[in-house]
Amino acid sequence: MGMFVSTLPYRMQLDPHWSFHEVVKYVRERCLSILKHSHYPLQHILANLHINQSNISFLESVFDSSTVLSQSDELSLDEASFKQVSFEQSFEVAKFDFMLTFIYNPILENNRLSFLLTCSHNLFDESTVTNPDRRLEYCFQQFFSSNETINWIDTCFTSISKFDLILSDETQEMEDVIFCRQSYIMNEGMFV
Repeated sequence: MGMFVSTLPYRMQLDPHWSFHEVVKYVRERCLSILKHSHYPLQHILANLHINQSNISFLESVFDSSTVLSQSDELSLDEASFKQVSFEQSFEVAKFDFMLTFIYNPILENNRLSFLLTCSHNLFDESTVTNPDRRLEYCFQQFFSSNETINWIDTCFTSISKFDLILSDETQEMEDVIFCRQSYIMNEGMFV
């Protein structure tokens, strides 16, 4: 017996001037509004749009969402609910080639929201996954920083274009290339 996957095409265009709060609200509304079409097979949607299935890139990206009834073991964050998952359950084989799982366990002392990237070793090597992993971690550090100088309300209403996805070592590398002479670059020119 195989696994049945119902795939719904999502298309979301984000305004870079929206705040994080507005992005969360927009994505939530879009996700909930599309559920009413979940009974309609993807093949019919594509046929109605006269699209050939073989050249559609979004069929390679799958978002696995689980709906959980409200319980006391959930964390709510700005109208979004996170389900408690034990670490024993989180170490499993990925259903898909690339899977992102969010983990929150209030019983642990660190009281952190964690994420787990599970990838197919046949398709991805460790170095390929490390960079998106570091970017995602850096992004969450900006959104959910416990630093007193960063006010949570300011973070919620700051334009998403103000958040930086460039890692500190990449910033240093760009500065070195722009402002420092590189040993492997030779000056060449022609005098007339």
